[in-house]
Amino acid sequence: MSKVIWLGSTQLAPVPAVLAGTGNGKDFKNNLITIAWAGIVCSTPPMISISVRPERYSYEALVKLREFTVNIPLASQAATVDWCGVVSGADHDKFAEKNLTAVQGSKVAAPLVMECPLNLECKVREIVKLGSHDMFIAEIVAVQVSEEFIDSSGRLDLERCGGVLAYAHGHYFNLGKCIGHFGFSVRKKAGSVIRK
Repeated sequence: MSKVIWLGSTQLAPVPAVLAGTGNGKDFKNNLITIAWAGIVCSTPPMISISVRPERYSYEALVKLREFTVNIPLASQAATVDWCGVVSGADHDKFAEKNLTAVQGSKVAAPLVMECPLNLECKVREIVKLGSHDMFIAEIVAVQVSEEFIDSSGRLDLERCGGVLAYAHGHYFNLGKCIGHFGFSVRKKAGSVIRK
């Protein structure tokens, strides 16, 4: 297999396409910003980062309120997620125009999106200036899960929702069918023993 060498760029894919909820409905209006530069950065305590350009409408609310929500959308919500990333909250009420329900978090004032199956409530611990984007590193202080996506054993089952949204190289994708679980490649089979 031959390779072509490109300049360094943001080719990591897929990445989540999420809606970050900002504001508090008082000092800053509730708003949504589409984020693809997001990811878990620590397990204990559970922490996440999102990266936002300083010129974005939500930036000031993020800096001053130091909290946000991360709302993981269904693949069927791709058009809404895209629209929320294209238009500015300065000119649009994104919740109202897309018929989304803003619900205050249990531990943050920032709004979460009721129609998303999974919502992470986050409090900013650190802001790192990187270049085109500033990274907001935050602790996940609460998680809300839509009951219809929890199976009988209490496990989150995202296959029930028809897949969640992912972003890769300028395109949206449906992360639908589960093809394995962590550790399935070395799981002990009946009658066998795994030695490390």
